[in-house]
Amino acid sequence: MEKFNDPVMFSIFLIFFGASVLATFMLYARQSLLVAYVLLGLLCGPAVTGLISDATLISELSHVGIVFLLFLLGMNLPPQKLLHMLGSTLNLTLSSSVLLIGLGALIAFFAELHLSEALLAGAALLFSSTIIGLKLLPTTVLHHQRTGGTIISILLLQDMIAVIVLLLVQGGGASSVAVSLLALPLIGGLIYLLNRFVLLPLFRRFDVIQEYVFLVAIGWCLGLAELASLAGLSHEIGAFMAGVALASSPIALHIAERLKPLRDFFLIIFFFSVGAGFDPALLAHYWLQACLLAAAALLIKPLLFAWLLRRSGETDKLAGEVGVRLGQMSEFSLLIAMLAEQQGLIGAQASGLIQAATLLSFIVSSFWIVQRYPTPIATNPELRRD
Repeated sequence: MEKFNDPVMFSIFLIFFGASVLATFMLYARQSLLVAYVLLGLLCGPAVTGLISDATLISELSHVGIVFLLFLLGMNLPPQKLLHMLGSTLNLTLSSSVLLIGLGALIAFFAELHLSEALLAGAALLFSSTIIGLKLLPTTVLHHQRTGGTIISILLLQDMIAVIVLLLVQGGGASSVAVSLLALPLIGGLIYLLNRFVLLPLFRRFDVIQEYVFLVAIGWCLGLAELASLAGLSHEIGAFMAGVALASSPIALHIAERLKPLRDFFLIIFFFSVGAGFDPALLAHYWLQACLLAAAALLIKPLLFAWLLRRSGETDKLAGEVGVRLGQMSEFSLLIAMLAEQQGLIGAQASGLIQAATLLSFIVSSFWIVQRYPTPIATNPELRRD
């Protein structure tokens, strides 16, 4: 891209112009738009055409979309409702995590990986994608139905486990994990005080100035995301807590509607970056193992979640849908693979195996959900729900 005067502008052009063209073909073929974004990134990335020579900047920029997604999610969950949901799915999430780690480790042993590599591959399998799980969930389901609440609570608990795994991978040890977890209630208390005595009074005084409300909401989200990061937690957890603090405010719905286009802008960049950061040549060495790990996420994980949910008293319909919507690997799986390789905990083969399986699960899962269940981007008008 050196021949372009403004590489950043060219990258943005390439992402959105290319996505609009490829998405058009995908809609005619009745495929998921998310698949279009990933395939475009793969085609434009360093491993294929090289139009995007370095996917790092795009990947970092796309992270903002995940932060906004969690912020908007939090604004739909008042604290009392959130605590009830987390309590009801805690045992289920922990049970599924143990079983999935064991399954992933077995598959990794088949790929002749070392013990530490196998355990990290198992950890990568246990996480489901927050982005796919929530991006493909209609707002009506998210707000009013038990399906949305169950998915959200499981994903949040998985995110907390992911923070612990990432801290351990980065070399923080048990003491670092303990400090970060102790910081969680302290940050929660600070957020409560700032929200009650600073933020809400400002909104009540200046709520007629929509630009000001929009600006302060973004500042609140990103500020608390950064505060959580400084405390050793993830940006996502800070943004989610910022959203929960606003959930009881009458202005929350207005803020959520205003932020949706900004969220979608960055999420398109995220899926593009997933494709751009993958080298398909790596599949030649372990395509079978990658397919097995992806198949475990796509087939066994939905069945496991459905079984556990039925045992907890949920209906067959809800259990089946929640299982399918959680049936993929996660953006945390990609992050764990990359960080673990940088820290020397796993080799390039193990990292590539996890990344390949994650990408395959993203593509197949999003396609299957769009074909079977209500989503905002369904090609079938009968399944399209905003």
